[in-house]
Amino acid sequence: MLKIAAFLALMVASPAAATGIEIEVSGEGANGTITIDLFEDVAPKHAGRITDLAASGAYDGVVFHRVIDGFMAQTGDVQYGTDPSNLSQAGRGGSDLGNLPAEFSKLPFDRGVVGMARSQSENSANSQFFIMFASGHFLNGQYTVVGSVTDGLDVLDAIKLGAGPNGSVVGTPDLMKKVVVVD
Repeated sequence: MLKIAAFLALMVASPAAATGIEIEVSGEGANGTITIDLFEDVAPKHAGRITDLAASGAYDGVVFHRVIDGFMAQTGDVQYGTDPSNLSQAGRGGSDLGNLPAEFSKLPFDRGVVGMARSQSENSANSQFFIMFASGHFLNGQYTVVGSVTDGLDVLDAIKLGAGPNGSVVGTPDLMKKVVVVD
């Protein structure tokens, strides 16, 4: 409860006005920084959510739990994605904040684009997001585009890959060691 109260106080005291985040990636595969420009004008609620969770430290230590070669790397499960030794629930959680309504746009899912993960419901995005390794235009208009990588594609490409069709990471996954908000 205390963590929620501190987060809500942060949101009231200083609304997010940043334009991006820097993700310090650490692990067996990738080590380095990925810089993402968030599209506040295209997806203001989703960009605000990522910024607020990053500013509160909620993303620090969260694993890349689903990584599919040639497709995307998914992270952001602040509920179940913080224990690299137990990934059994990773990808099923979100934050203590409510789900967001879809903010679909005409922006395509190209290499480096950041999209919000969701369940079957279009209005179920919360804290999880994915970064595209390659174009995936079959996602266009079905998921919210929230940003794009401006630096660190080499780090993205080095993230430890998952196995099988769902891309679940086996063993110790790479993680977002630290996520900071940048102007």
